[in-house]
Amino acid sequence: MARRRCASCAGPRLLPSAAMSDDPERRPHTRADFHFDLPAELIAQQPSARRTASRLLALDGASGALADHAFPALADLLRPGDLLVRNNTRVLPARIHGQKATGGAVEILVERLRGAGRFCAQVRASKATRAGQRIALPGGAVATVVGRDEDLVEFELDRPAGAYFEAHGEVPLPPYIARPASGVDRERYQTVWAQETGAVAAPTAGLHFDTVLLEALAARGVAIADVTLHVGAGTFQPVRTLDLDAHRMHAEWLRVPAATVTAITAARARGGRVVALGTTVVRSLESAAMGESLMPFEGETRIFIRPGFRFQVVDALVTNFHLPESTLLMLVSAFGGRQAVLDAYAHAVAKRYRFFSYGDAMFVTPAAGVRDAT
Repeated sequence: MARRRCASCAGPRLLPSAAMSDDPERRPHTRADFHFDLPAELIAQQPSARRTASRLLALDGASGALADHAFPALADLLRPGDLLVRNNTRVLPARIHGQKATGGAVEILVERLRGAGRFCAQVRASKATRAGQRIALPGGAVATVVGRDEDLVEFELDRPAGAYFEAHGEVPLPPYIARPASGVDRERYQTVWAQETGAVAAPTAGLHFDTVLLEALAARGVAIADVTLHVGAGTFQPVRTLDLDAHRMHAEWLRVPAATVTAITAARARGGRVVALGTTVVRSLESAAMGESLMPFEGETRIFIRPGFRFQVVDALVTNFHLPESTLLMLVSAFGGRQAVLDAYAHAVAKRYRFFSYGDAMFVTPAAGVRDAT
C-alpha cells in the first residue's frame, strides 16, 4: 500500500558537514550562487520542428566533462539494463477568462483539481474575489468562489471541472513564452505518453521523445516505468529569499506506484541505473525515499532539493535547461555539482542552445559523493 503523507516533514537529507565546510560545493549557498546570464533570444518561443530535433548536452558530474549531441543520441548514452522513469501526468488546458457580475474581467489559472466541480486556482482581477462571488465563464458555465487555500482561490463549478477545462480552457504556456497559446501547443506541450490529467505545466524533459525514440530505447534493453507528479504553476515562482533555508516550496501531488518500486529494485539487481526523466521524477522518487527506503507513495511533497542533498534513488538525469536562481536549477546543481552545472550552462549559452520548456536538454550523471552507496 502506498504511504499517504506530505513528503516534506522529514526535512532534506544533507551530506555530512554540508552546513559548515570550507569546500565551496559543500558550504551553504544563497540564491545568488545560482545566477547566470542568458540572452533573451535563447529562450525558445516555439517547439522544434520535430520532438527529437532538439540538442542534448551531456555532463559527467564527476569530471565536469561536456559533450554535445543530438537528442536521439540518448539511446547510446543509456545502457542495456537501465530503467528510465518518466512522469505520465497530462497537462490540463488550465487557463480561462471569465467575467464578474460587475463586468470586471477575471483570468483563472487552475492549480489543482479537487474532484467533481471543485478546483483551486490563481486569479488575476482588478479587485480581489470574495466568497460567494459568481464568475461567468465561456460555454455558459458559472464558477462560484467558496474560499481560499493559502494564496489560491477555491471555486465550485456548476459542472465537472476536468471535462469543462478540456473543452474550453487554454494551454497554460509558461510566462517566459511571449505569445498566445495555439493549436500546436495542444499537442506539443504534452508528452506522447501523457495519461493522468492534473498538471498545469508540462514535464518538459519528456517533450523530446517520440514513439520512434521510445522503440529505440526498448530495442537497446532500456526498461521504462512511470510515476505521476501533477506539476503546478508554482514551479515558475521565483525564489524571493536570499537565504535558501527561508524558502518554502510549493506543494505538488504525486504517486509512485508499487510497480515502479519493483522495477527499480529489478534494475538495481541487474546492475542497471535509475535514470530520471526530468526534475519532477527526481522529486517524486526522492520524496518516496524520505523514509528508510524507497516505498510506494501517494500524497503531496514540498521537498526542496539543493546542493548538500544526498540522493538515494536517482543515478542519472535527463532535464531541460532551467531559469536562473530557480529551485529546478538548484536541484540539477545538487546532482551534477553546482560549478559543473553552471559551467555547462555557460557552454550552452556559448553554443546557442535553446532554453526552457521548448528548448534543448541535458543528460547529467552525478557529481562525486552526492549519492548514497547502493
